[in-house]
Amino acid sequence: MNKNILKINKIKKFFAHKNGNITIFKNTSFEVKRGDLVALVGPSGSGKSTLLNMISLLDKPDSGEIFYNNTNLKRLNENEKNHLRKENISVIFQNNNLLNDFTTLENVVMPLIIKNENKQKSNEKAKNILNSFNLSGRYNHFPDELSGGEQQRVAIARALISETDLILADEPTGNLDYKTSLEIFSYFLKLKKLNKTIIFATHNRELANKADYKLSISNGNIKRTNV
Repeated sequence: MNKNILKINKIKKFFAHKNGNITIFKNTSFEVKRGDLVALVGPSGSGKSTLLNMISLLDKPDSGEIFYNNTNLKRLNENEKNHLRKENISVIFQNNNLLNDFTTLENVVMPLIIKNENKQKSNEKAKNILNSFNLSGRYNHFPDELSGGEQQRVAIARALISETDLILADEPTGNLDYKTSLEIFSYFLKLKKLNKTIIFATHNRELANKADYKLSISNGNIKRTNV
C-alpha cells in the first residue's frame, strides 16, 4: 500500500475583509497517498488556489499543520523550504508565469539548469517534452510570440520536466482546447504510473471524473468523493 505523501491536519485559513474575516478553510483535514491522481473541485473563490499555494509553501495556514512525507512544513526554515520546492514539488500556475526574456526552450529547461544538471542532456529532455506537447516548432519563440494555449503548454512542460514527486496544477487546461486537454491529462497518467502524485484544480467535470478521486471544497470544508 502506498504511503501518505501529504497530510493536512486541521488547517484554518482566513482572509481579512473590511466587514470581518472571510473563512476559507475551517478545521480541514485530509490525506493524499503517493501515486494518487486527485481532482480538486469547487466553485470559483472556494479556496482551490489557496490550498495549492499552502501545500507548495507559497502561503501558510493560520493554524493547523501540513505534512509532506511526514515532515511538518511549518517547522522548516527558508532554506529548507526552498530546497523542498526545488527538489520535490512542481507547480503549474494558472497564469503560467513564463519568463518573457527567455525562449520557450530556455523557459522549460530552467528548472534543470537551476539544479546544475548537464546542459546538453537538459536541452534534449526539454525538446522531447516540448515535442510531446506539439511545440517542436516553438523552441526559439518568446512567450509574447505564442498563443495563450501554447503559453500554457510551455508552462506545463516546464513544471513536469523535473519529474518531482508532487505536481500541483491550478487549472492546467483552462486555456486549452479539448484535444490538448486530453493530451495533458494523458501525460498526468504517465506520471502516475511512475508513482508521482498529481493534484489538479479544475472546473472541467470530465477531467475531474478521470481522476482517482475528487476533493470537493465547499463552505470551508473538503470532502473526498470517489469517481
